[in-house]
Formats: sequence, structure tokens, C-alpha cells
Amino acid sequence: MATTASLSDRNGYKPSYIPAAIAAALVFLLYLLTLAPSVAMWDTGEYMAAAKVLGIPHPPGNPFFMLLGHAFATLPIPVSYGAKINILAALASACSAGFWFLITERIVARWIAERWQRIVVASLATLIGATAFTVWNQSVVNEKVYTVSLLFFTIVSWLMIEWMEDPDAPGADRILILVAFLLGLGYSNHPAGFLPLPAAGVAVLAVRWRTLLRWKLVLAALGALVIGLTPFIYEPVRAAYFPGINEGAPTGCATKLEASCTFTKLTKDRLMANINREQYGQKLERGAPYPAQVGMWWLYFKWQWLRDSHQTMQGLQFVMAFVFLGLGLLGGYVHWERDRRTFWYFGPLMFTMTLALIYYLNFKYGWSQDPDVRDVAREVRDRDYFYIWSFSAWGVWAAIGLSFLWEQLAHVLGGEQRVAEKAGGRKQPVVASWPTRRAFMLAAPILLIALVPLFANWKFASRAGHRFTEQWAHDYLNSLEPYAIVITNGDNDTFPLWYAQEVDGVRRDVTVAVTTYLDTDWFVRQMIRRPVADYDAAKGPAIYRDKQWKKPSGPPLKMTFVQADEIPEYIQISQPQIFRHGNITLNIQPGYLVRDQLVLLRLIKDSYPERPIYVSTGGGQGLGLEPYLLSQGFVQKLVDHPLSDTEATPQISGLFVDVDRGKALWNDVYRAPEALIREGDWIDRASFGIPYTYAFTGAILAEAMQRRGDQKTADAIKGRVRAIVKAARIEGFPPI
Repeated sequence: MATTASLSDRNGYKPSYIPAAIAAALVFLLYLLTLAPSVAMWDTGEYMAAAKVLGIPHPPGNPFFMLLGHAFATLPIPVSYGAKINILAALASACSAGFWFLITERIVARWIAERWQRIVVASLATLIGATAFTVWNQSVVNEKVYTVSLLFFTIVSWLMIEWMEDPDAPGADRILILVAFLLGLGYSNHPAGFLPLPAAGVAVLAVRWRTLLRWKLVLAALGALVIGLTPFIYEPVRAAYFPGINEGAPTGCATKLEASCTFTKLTKDRLMANINREQYGQKLERGAPYPAQVGMWWLYFKWQWLRDSHQTMQGLQFVMAFVFLGLGLLGGYVHWERDRRTFWYFGPLMFTMTLALIYYLNFKYGWSQDPDVRDVAREVRDRDYFYIWSFSAWGVWAAIGLSFLWEQLAHVLGGEQRVAEKAGGRKQPVVASWPTRRAFMLAAPILLIALVPLFANWKFASRAGHRFTEQWAHDYLNSLEPYAIVITNGDNDTFPLWYAQEVDGVRRDVTVAVTTYLDTDWFVRQMIRRPVADYDAAKGPAIYRDKQWKKPSGPPLKMTFVQADEIPEYIQISQPQIFRHGNITLNIQPGYLVRDQLVLLRLIKDSYPERPIYVSTGGGQGLGLEPYLLSQGFVQKLVDHPLSDTEATPQISGLFVDVDRGKALWNDVYRAPEALIREGDWIDRASFGIPYTYAFTGAILAEAMQRRGDQKTADAIKGRVRAIVKAARIEGFPPI
């Protein structure tokens, strides 16, 4: 292949920092235009709330992000707290786009002499990588830590490319030490921070393998790596202050931070269990066959260039995926042929972020993957965000591949002879053909391919105006009577509530008890420790202002920490047992009672009726509570007597419905349906159970009103339900 420049004749090359900054600024502007104004589903609420209280989110705890997010959110930006954290995600991703610009320009400078052409190719890489669906979608709402992690990727990559250009330069050793520090710091943000390490190692071996024999440099790099990991000290220190969100509670201290309980084996064991994610167990077998796991990545790769959320353009999506796959593979080949030096970093990096990472993550079948495959274990949601790094970096190779096609087309349209040096620095001049500027201009329309993700993904990547999740959390908490305990099921009926309580200050009097956490020792201790907040009647819903609500006298569990830790993981019931508390009688059948069930029974014993107790609709935890659960909106309240089918509490779809309370909630409290209807679409099919809850609640309420003979009210409720079903695209919902 013809070359017009080589390392030896690039002495005049200077990075285009200003164009890179402009490209990053334009990407940042795009993200701001499509930014979420508040919280969203899944882990967004958890991480925003944890950053607010300087807490510890789920393992491994991500201490660097907690510190960064908390500090960034203190900036005087005139937006909501959630929007500030989203801006942090957008800014990190936009800066990453700027580094990809510099990296791409540095690579193609090996064979492209004209600065304007290098800037064009670097701009293409920035555009493609920044508008890939997952990159864009994660950049406009801070799901967790992935865009900050992406920034570490790109900074490390830029430094390694710089080091490879001149490994004997005076500051070359300092670059490697800085890379080691950033790898450690990146790991303290997310374990993916170590992913560039294999590529960096290959690059060092390929360029200056003797570097690894310089023990002083190696020790300095290891020391820098350890220093980068020091944010993990935050976890046992902060955990001992017992913030409102303290998942894993990696401390041996029970009351306050002290050296005597911090420097102990118990603290060490809890911290390492948190860092190593022992809470989630270990996968000893493949979650799915490796080819199926690669198939998951391919499914998400197809999303990047045309996100067809409702599967109306499957053929076109495949074509665009094939185009961008081809461009990237072609770009990788051109990179290999024209610049082996930097390829020895970037090639292994791409391998690590794709095939190696797929094998390491060991996912089950994806939530949306191969729907015709039955009876296989699936992830609870789509995991495309775990591959954000590969989709972002793919823009570099796709841009190089596209620029090669541009060059070849320009050759056809007009070339000229140039004298250049051979690649590799040989001094013999060669005559090579290179297109004229006019030919490049005539061939430029082919570059419009890079605009496809921008236009194809805008609708589905944008989170602009998304208020539904925030309103859902407010609606949920305001469904509950003052000082209630609510047993939630998992992420989407829990984390938004944490956000509402810790960030918005809504209904902090409510105790949110998560079923999936009730079987852990640390969460039970956290419930015992959490102070009881006063109920603010003025800010609460009007439906609860008709009486005085007595503040509970103590924690929901009347246990010591030692007693809490002694709750067994399960107990075996060999013969029928009876649990009796007041007028509540539960028949416990032979089998096993697991920890979360034992804790729920203890909550009833210790807190009821002093505190109202609720479970999410469909709950009951397998304890036979159903005769005592009264549906009020989309939660079920525990009552002290078996319910019967009456006009006030008709039994509909297996639920006893509190018609009066349900009507009051539907008319006077619930505001999320209007937010959903305004947004007009529901993209994340794995979480559509949340809007479905509104539709189901409205449907049974409408039927209850019909039984009462109030057809006018029933019709009004049905109209709202139909609008919810349409906006959320709930297929198969019974016609009403």
C-alpha cells in the first residue's frame, strides 16, 4: 500500500489539540441537548443517591466515582442534582471523544501527510464513536460509572500511543508510571479500569521489551499502581460512619469509626468480599455457550449504528451493522499494514475489549437475545453497557476504514505522483501515487456514512425530558401511609425510591426493605441502625392529612446487631407451623424458610401495627400473606384480618382492592402516567413492568368502579390506561 509519510519524516507533526477540543465540545453539546433532567431506571438512582450521601453502592463500591460524583455535584450549576451527575457522565464521555480524536490523528499521521485530511479522519472517529447507541445513551444519563471508566481508557490509550512514538524520550518513563497510576485509579472507579493493561503490556514488549527488565522502573510503576488503588480506603472509613446507603458495610465497626475495629480481620474480610463481589457468588460454569455470548455482543453491536428498539427496521439495521463491522475490520487491517507500531497497542486493546471480555464476563443469554430460544437462563436486562468501551473504540477503526475507501475512490477520480519515504523509516525515496485535493473533495460524499448513527440513534439514545422515573418514585412513596415499611422486589422499585428519599427529600419517613437484600447480614444491621425521620405532613399527599400519625418509638427490628447476625441463612420446617401475631395467622408449610422470609416475619412481629407494612404488588414472599394484603394503588397493605369480597374491598384478578384509597391515589397522587404519555415511548423493554404496573392498577380500579355502577369514573380511568398502554407499547394488554 502506498504511503506518503513515515515516522522519520513526521518531525514537524504536532497534535491538533484545538480541533480535538472543538470536537469534544461539539459532542458535549450534543449530549447536553439530549441529557436526562433527572433520574432513570436501573442503577441510576442508586448511584446518584449514594453520591449524594457519600455512601457505598453495590459491590465493588466504586469509591473513586463516589468521591468524584459527590464533588462534581457541589458545583454551582443551576440544574437538579440528578442532572449534575448526568452532566458528569456527558463531560467524561465528551472528553473521551476528544482523546479518540488525538489518538486517531496520531495513528493516521503515519501515512497521511496533509493535516486537514488527518483532522477529517479524526473527526470521523469522534463522530462515529460518540454517536454509537450505547455510548450516547450512557452519556446522557449516569447509569453508573461507565463513561468515567471510558475516560480512563482513552487517557491511558493516548499516553501509550505517545510513549510508543518515542520510548527513549526524557519523559518516557514518567509516562509509563503515570499509566500505571491511572490503571489503579481506573480500577477504583470500576474493575474495567484494568482492561487496558494487557494491551499496554503487549505494546511495551513489542517496542522496548527490555523495559520490563529495569527493576527500578517496574517497582516505581507498581508503586504508582498501588497509589492509584488508594480510594478503596474510602470504603471501610466511610462505612463506619454508616451513611444511608452502605451496601456491603465493609467495616468491622458497629457504632463508630475506631482503629480498634478498623484494623481487624473482620474489616479486611468484609472489604475484600465487597471488592471481589462475593455477594453475587461465583460462576463455576459458562453462563451460556461462548458462541452464544459472542452472539450477545453481536446483537448489541447491531444496536450501535441503528437502534431499532421496536424491531421495525431489522433488515436495515443488519445492513448498517454489516457496513460498520466491515469498516472497522478494514480499518484494523489498514492499521496493521500501515502502522505496526501503534497497532501493537490498539489491536490487543480491541481484542481485550471484545472476545476476551466476552469470555471473562461469562453472561447468560441476553434479555433480548434469540427470543425463540426457550428454557435458557437469561440476564435480567440487556448488558450492552459492559461493551461501551469496544463500541466507542470501534469508531477509530471504522473511521480509518472509511478514510481508506475515501482514498481509493479519490485515486480513481484523480491522482498525482509524490516522492515519499518508505514506511519504517528507510531513506530510499519512492514514487507513490496520491490523490489530488480536488479528487478528495469529489470523493468526500462517501464520508456521509459516518452521520448514520447520529440520525439513526437520536430518537432512542436521547433522554431529554425523561421525568417518568422521578415521578414514579414520588408516586410510589406517596402511596404509603406515614412511617410505613415497604418490601420491594429489586432494582426498579427500589433505587428510584432511594433517589427520591436521599436526593429529593421525599418521604424519608418510609423504610424501604429490599427483598434481595433482606437475606444479607449488613442490610439487616442497616435497618436497625437507620434513624426514624419525621413525617412532613405539609409536603405529604393530602389524603393523609385527615389524622395525626404517631412517630414509631424505635427501629423496625427490635434486635441487637449480634442477634441480627445470628439469623440463619435458612431453617428447615419438617412439619406445618403456625405464625400468629395479633389477628394475623399464617400457616407455614413444611420446607425451607430462607433469611429474607425470616426477616419479614420478624418485621411483622416487631413493627406491626405500630408501623404500616406494605409489599409491592405480586409480593407476599411465599408466606401465605395474600388473605391479609389489601391493594392500595400499586402496593399492598398488610391488614390485621382476613379480607373478603365486599363492595369496599372487591376481589379482582386475585387481589383485594381498596377502592376508595385506590381512587384517591389514582386521581390525586399519581403523576407519572402523564410524564410517560408526554414522552410517548418506552424503550427499555426489560423494565416495562413499571409502566405496566400503572396500567394494571388502573384496569382493576376501573373494574371496581364498574361494579359500583360508576361508569363515568370507570371510563375516565380506562382512557388514561389506554394512553399508558399506547405510550409504553404494552403488547397483549387486555382490551378495556
